[in-house]
Amino acid sequence: MTSSITEVAFGDRLRVGFELLKFRLASLIAFSGAMGYCLGAKEVVWTKLVLFVIASIGITGAANIINQILEKDTDKMMKRTASRPLPSGRISVNQAITLCIVLGVTSLFIFVSVFNLITGLISLLSLVLYGFVYTPLKKVGPIAVFVGAFPGAFPPMIGWLAATNHFGLEPGILFAIQFFWQFPHFWAIAWVLDEDYKRAGFKLLPAKGLKDADSALQMMIYTLFLLPVGWLPYELGMTGINSAFVATIFGILFLAQTFHLMRKCTDQTARQLMFGSFIYLPIVQIAFLLDKL
Repeated sequence: MTSSITEVAFGDRLRVGFELLKFRLASLIAFSGAMGYCLGAKEVVWTKLVLFVIASIGITGAANIINQILEKDTDKMMKRTASRPLPSGRISVNQAITLCIVLGVTSLFIFVSVFNLITGLISLLSLVLYGFVYTPLKKVGPIAVFVGAFPGAFPPMIGWLAATNHFGLEPGILFAIQFFWQFPHFWAIAWVLDEDYKRAGFKLLPAKGLKDADSALQMMIYTLFLLPVGWLPYELGMTGINSAFVATIFGILFLAQTFHLMRKCTDQTARQLMFGSFIYLPIVQIAFLLDKL
């Protein structure tokens, strides 16, 4: 009986830990980094790729925990986040800090010892920017989205650096694609969750912070950059012509959604744009990878 209770308690703690590090989100970010690793590697070493994914999930999880520690009080104000582990009291701040340190240190050790120093340094920079700069800026204004776009766009570049230990145009292009994608993606989410965000004092929408055509125009401008940037991996010989066409087609469809939002300015069209952003990035990245293979 005691053993059964212990197993249940351990299972609960494990679930809370995975929830705290936002495992699904961290896994998606790790996928983006793994894509950069596979594009950069002359030959994929599967053991290294697995270690890279583990470290990527760990460092992203550590950044997410820092974010939730700093926002534990504001999370209580929002319906979407009130049930998270910290505001709901399912885990203490000290326990969250311990998990954050373990994940962060372990991940950085893997990045530096298995790959190279630059991979570890950029990963550390990503954690600091997201956890300690982007998070408090969310109450200042849309500048937070600009700052947050940097750590959000680092993963494929980090993957390339892990595989090659070399900066250049190639990792810069991978960074640029994900950087410009961040803006319509984040602002579409901010549009849909505007009421909840306002309760917590978050100011993320562009222009005057309103759900109007001016904010939609800002999303359209950044999405427009994805069309030429999405073609560059082919021009640099990173991938083939097929993925360039895939990036162009899905870039046009993504752009069309921003025009639709400008015309309608409704939560429904913003939600459609949000889901469109979830579709665009993985499809384009998979196309790049398949075209290389």
